[in-house]
Amino acid sequence: MTPADRLENFYRGRRNRHTAALRSMVRETRLSVDSFMYPMFVTHGTNVRRPIEPMPGIFQLSIDQLEAEVNEVVDLGIRSVLLFGIPADKDARGTGGYAEDGIVQEATRAIKAAQPGLLVATDVCLCEYTDHGHCGILLDDGSVDNDATLELLAQTAVSHVEAGADIVAPSAMMDGQVAAIRQSLDLGGHESTTLLAYAAKYASAFFGPFRIAAESAPQQGDRRSYQMDPANGREAMREIAADIEEGADIVMVKPALAYLDVIQNARRMSSVPVAAYNVSGEYAMIKAAAANGWLDEKQATLETLTAITRAGADIILTYHAKEAARWLAES
Repeated sequence: MTPADRLENFYRGRRNRHTAALRSMVRETRLSVDSFMYPMFVTHGTNVRRPIEPMPGIFQLSIDQLEAEVNEVVDLGIRSVLLFGIPADKDARGTGGYAEDGIVQEATRAIKAAQPGLLVATDVCLCEYTDHGHCGILLDDGSVDNDATLELLAQTAVSHVEAGADIVAPSAMMDGQVAAIRQSLDLGGHESTTLLAYAAKYASAFFGPFRIAAESAPQQGDRRSYQMDPANGREAMREIAADIEEGADIVMVKPALAYLDVIQNARRMSSVPVAAYNVSGEYAMIKAAAANGWLDEKQATLETLTAITRAGADIILTYHAKEAARWLAES
C-alpha cells in the first residue's frame, strides 16, 4: 500500500464519522431491545417490592406485584423475562424447586395470565431452594451428587413447563443436565419447549450481588468443582459443544464482560443462537460508578451492551433491560 493509499483510507474513515447520520448508516453492530431478556426475582408474600441493595432498581417481587411489572416490560418492547424463585422454606433436596405450587410455578402462571405473549424463561437449578446453597444435592462428604441431581433438575424443568414456561434454562452445571432435561421434556409431551443451556458458566466473583438477591450463597465450600475455572477458554467450547449435542436450543456464556472472547468463540463454533448473561456484579459496577459521578450511566450501559452484541451474542440477559429499552426508544 502506497502512502497515498494509506492517506485515502484515513480520510475515508474520517468522512464516514463526520455526522451522526453517517455514523448511524455505517454502524456495524446494532443494539436492539428484541435481544433483551429481563431477569426477575419472585418471592412469597403480599405487596412485597423489596429493594436489592447492591442492585439499585432491582427488587424481590411477590406474585401480586408481577402484573404491573410485566405490563411495563411489555410496554417497553421487551419480549422475554427470566424467573428466579425465592422459596418460603428450604431443605437439603431443594423440594421447593419442583413443587407444583412452588414460587416460580405460581409466578409463571400469574405472568401468563397477565401477558400471555410474553416469553417466560425459568432458571432450573436447586441453589435457591437448598438449605446448603449448592446447585445439587450433597453426598456425606459435602460434594455434589451429580447423577442424583439430574433427576431433580429434570423434574423441576417439567414442572415449570407444565405451569406455562416457554423456555427452561438449566444453570446448575451438572454434567448431563441438558440431556436429562431434554429427555424428560420430550417424554412429557413438551418437545416444543426451548432449552437455553448455561453452557459456559464460570465460578465468577461477579455473581456476588445475585447471591444476595436470590438468597443462594453456599453455606459451606464453593461451586468451583462444577462451575468453570475463569482461566479456561477451550474448555468452554467443549462444554458448549456437549450441550448442543445433548439437545440445547440456545447456549449461554455467563458472565459476559470478562468473557467476551468466549462469547466470540462460541458464536464462531455454535450452530445455535448464543446468549450472554450481563450479570449482577457487572450491573452493580456501573450503578455504583454512576452514583458516584465517575461515568455516564446511559453511555456506559449502552456501550457495554453493544460490546456484548459485537462479540457475538444474539440474546443478552441483563438487569439494564428496562433502562436500555427506554434509551434506545429515545435515540
